[in-house]
Amino acid sequence: MASEPRPDVSVEANANANATDSEPLLSVRDLTVTFPTPEGPVRAVDRLSFDVGRGRTLGIVGESGSGKSVTSMAVMGLHTGAEVTGSVTLDGTELTGLAERELNRLRGRRMAMVFQDPLSSLHPYYTVGEQIAEHHRVHFGSRRAAARRRAVEMLAEVGIPEAARRAGEYPHQFSGGMRQRVMIAMALACEPDLLLADEPTTALDVTVQAQILELIARIQQERSLAVVLITHDLGVVARVAHEVLVMYGGLAAEQAPVETLFAAPAHPYTRGLLDSLPRLDDTDDVPLRAIPGSPPSLLTPAPGCAFAPRCPRAAAADTDTRERCTRLRPRLTRSGDHAVACHLPLGKATP
Repeated sequence: MASEPRPDVSVEANANANATDSEPLLSVRDLTVTFPTPEGPVRAVDRLSFDVGRGRTLGIVGESGSGKSVTSMAVMGLHTGAEVTGSVTLDGTELTGLAERELNRLRGRRMAMVFQDPLSSLHPYYTVGEQIAEHHRVHFGSRRAAARRRAVEMLAEVGIPEAARRAGEYPHQFSGGMRQRVMIAMALACEPDLLLADEPTTALDVTVQAQILELIARIQQERSLAVVLITHDLGVVARVAHEVLVMYGGLAAEQAPVETLFAAPAHPYTRGLLDSLPRLDDTDDVPLRAIPGSPPSLLTPAPGCAFAPRCPRAAAADTDTRERCTRLRPRLTRSGDHAVACHLPLGKATP
């Protein structure tokens, strides 16, 4: 997989959608999200920065608790009990601190989100057609009949057969893959510029997963849509993303174009994620590889590198270097289009 990070020809066309502007559509700078808890503040995202251009896909990967979903919710302005600082701009409009009324005008119209669990995101008492139509009426003030036609059009566009009939059905009457298609149809009904997809292929079989990814890629190519894809699946990232952001402990560990990251990862954590993937050339008795240890506590973060207690390179280094890893937080250092936050990046000899 690492040697051929984007093997699917139909999705490969996504890379040729060169309708990108010189300025990024979404720009995030020093984003920090802190949650108050009885035990103390939890900084779930810490000074995160990235850009996403039109027609481009940014894949955000990392273990559970690394801050991926918190980041997407912060971009959408959906954190009500958290302190959110830094800058999030959408096509030049600052979203951080924007009034709720103004955010509501942008959500769904300029930016939309596909949540991880479509069944809990869809209302069980309303038909899927009603829910998509309401979304369209809110933003465009369209009449019920026009909104209903738009809902049927969107269901057909995302590949749901007999769209007119199925628009009158309820979420529980759809399979998991079909419900995910409904969520995508709802998100794209108002033709937003930015789509945030949080684990859109979780719990789907590989055939449906491929269909969902190809659907997003096709719509992206047609509309020059900017996509932020959050996933645990590095295979999905290799297939559809243009750039990858690796998060660990609420921090950016590494960021690079997808081909660069899969061919030459610089952070030991990224290397560990890639090594944990099962390989086709492994025999049946080869155990799955795992990164030893546990993710860091965000309640009491370590002063140095968050990955140092699990890092094999830090463990093998001399005493001074190991102490530097555990006491000094590494800065995100950029070399061309490849950035890494590590005192002992791969390719550099371990003292």
